[in-house]
Amino acid sequence: MTKLSAKRGVPLYLAICLPLALLLEGCAQKPVATLHYPLTPRVAPLPVAVAPVVPRDEVAPLLAYHQSLHRMTQGELLKELSSIMLQQRTPKIALQTGLILMLTRGGGDLARAQANFDSVVGSTEPEAEGLKPLAQLLASHCAEARRLSDATDRLALQLRETQRKSDQLNETLEALKAIERGLPVRPTSGASAGGR
Repeated sequence: MTKLSAKRGVPLYLAICLPLALLLEGCAQKPVATLHYPLTPRVAPLPVAVAPVVPRDEVAPLLAYHQSLHRMTQGELLKELSSIMLQQRTPKIALQTGLILMLTRGGGDLARAQANFDSVVGSTEPEAEGLKPLAQLLASHCAEARRLSDATDRLALQLRETQRKSDQLNETLEALKAIERGLPVRPTSGASAGGR
């Protein structure tokens, strides 16, 4: 082959590389549209829609229960309280008990309601986890209501004491007026001068 290439005046490497270069050039210039097999676009699979896990709303039923309590009379509230006290003690029952006690207006009921809410805040039961923020809010509300109630009681006591003192002063004043009315009238100096 070397002799043949040398006779024609073409070096050997050109005789080998030229057909390869032409072949590569032809492949590179061939448009994609003239290919004889159909091209199917590669489509990425659609992601499977997974529904997010929605935590169970434990607070909404308690808020609805609270609204229903506001429509009850005091007698109905006391019946509800006695029936709920018979149920097994759970964090939810403790909250419901506290919600009733906030409305019954009995002596010490706000303190009992706050104790129920505080028991849920300090509970280690799994059921209490979703209820702790509401219990904390209600406990602080009870503490504030108790503070205001105590301040109102102190002011009412001070008002009664002031009223009692005012009544005593009025009685003393009326007694002095009665004594003054019972004193004999002194003759004026002008009347005695006219008698001479």
